[in-house]
Amino acid sequence: MDGQLGVNGGNFLVPCLLERFLEVGSATESEVPLQVCSVKAGGMMSLAIDNLGGLWMWGSCPLESSSNEGGFSLVSSFTPTPVWDFYGHTVVKVACGNEHVVALVSAGETYKGEDLVCFSWGGNNHGQLGLGDKEYRNRPAIVEAFNQDSPFAVYEVACGAFHTALLTHKKRPSDTLESMCWTYGLGENGQLGHGTTQSVLSPEPVKELPQYIYLVSVDCGLFHTSVVSSAGDVWSWGMEKGLGLYPDAGYAGGDTGDAVSPLQINGLNGPRFQDPVQVVCGAAHTVLVANDGYKLWSWGRGRSGVLGNGKTIDCYAPTVVLWPPLTEDFKQEELNTVHKEATATIDDGDKIGEKNSTRDAETEKRLSLAMKEMKLLQSKLSVMEKYAGILHGSIFGKPMEEQDIPVSLQNSGGYDITREWENMLESADRAKLVRLEKFYRNMLAGVKDKQMKKRIQEMIKECLNSSTINRGKGDV
Repeated sequence: MDGQLGVNGGNFLVPCLLERFLEVGSATESEVPLQVCSVKAGGMMSLAIDNLGGLWMWGSCPLESSSNEGGFSLVSSFTPTPVWDFYGHTVVKVACGNEHVVALVSAGETYKGEDLVCFSWGGNNHGQLGLGDKEYRNRPAIVEAFNQDSPFAVYEVACGAFHTALLTHKKRPSDTLESMCWTYGLGENGQLGHGTTQSVLSPEPVKELPQYIYLVSVDCGLFHTSVVSSAGDVWSWGMEKGLGLYPDAGYAGGDTGDAVSPLQINGLNGPRFQDPVQVVCGAAHTVLVANDGYKLWSWGRGRSGVLGNGKTIDCYAPTVVLWPPLTEDFKQEELNTVHKEATATIDDGDKIGEKNSTRDAETEKRLSLAMKEMKLLQSKLSVMEKYAGILHGSIFGKPMEEQDIPVSLQNSGGYDITREWENMLESADRAKLVRLEKFYRNMLAGVKDKQMKKRIQEMIKECLNSSTINRGKGDV
């Protein structure tokens, strides 16, 4: 309705071609055809950078018009409109929030590697433009901390709803290539990472990130920020421990609240992710591209299946995205492609083609059966994970994470309940013991059958006696 699709202000359920770029591309005087090389979307606006370094905007954009004289308002543009302020320069990176835009533009006509100047414009009621005030700008203004004379070279930019994040490194040569993350704007949920919930009007570094690291990517959700280093370390901060979850997400336990400083995100195999490429944030979830693009991880709000892990529940730790999709349709298309390529190269007649066709049919049948079995197992696993998560949350008051899986089950696939019970009691603090006792009493209160209640009490007593005997043997 606000033109963010760039096609006459309507709503569309399928992709639509932006003919505006075709018209401009055919009319350009340059011998190089006009191409879009980068796109961004945020709030109710869309942005694109073309191969000549031009910036285009459409949707509800902070543009000058006769209707917003003397005040700030977003102007609806139903087709891509060029930003002429950067004519003669090259726009390299761009990002946008709900009402503001930040662009990294070459100081000269062409981009030379470390000559980017930071511009911002749009709404500024929280200082998200980084200009030292809360005055809106209808036209791009230079963020003085990252002007042409700045000692820092800015190379990445991201915008949340009302805050901005930038990555820089020092321009002068050094032995170690280290970088810094700068944030400014709204800070009431800790999304700036400065250790407070105060808003900031000018860029300030996130000081609690480790020194001597090189950050390869940054992105912002509505109210959280995430970065990833070249070594594979991921940090997040902001709403609900940097997960970006809203307060109604049902995060259980006492360890809740906003993260006002960076928190390191741990994967299944430790704190680092192998060969990271990029981190991106949705409104309330985060996705990491790792293993040089061969693996995806996601965490945060899981509604509507946005995490891509086969479930619709919130995840408080990284889970593997099911990609490539293990579906019959995907495999069928892959088999069809392979079959077409194979038959296209056959020059020896129909016999070889028939053999290949028969072999492909057999392979397809086996694969189809395997897919059905995998879907059934995946469905059962999802139910078991959900049940285990509910039970773990009821007992321990926090979501179940990888490190909560008993050691004996991780190492051998078997579960020694007596040993794990001993380990849990030995490592439990008073708060955990009180919670266990409360859970036990509530469980007994909920059992109406006297025989069943008696049996539960006997089982607990047997387990405690066994634990005491084994501990006594170990002390001898």
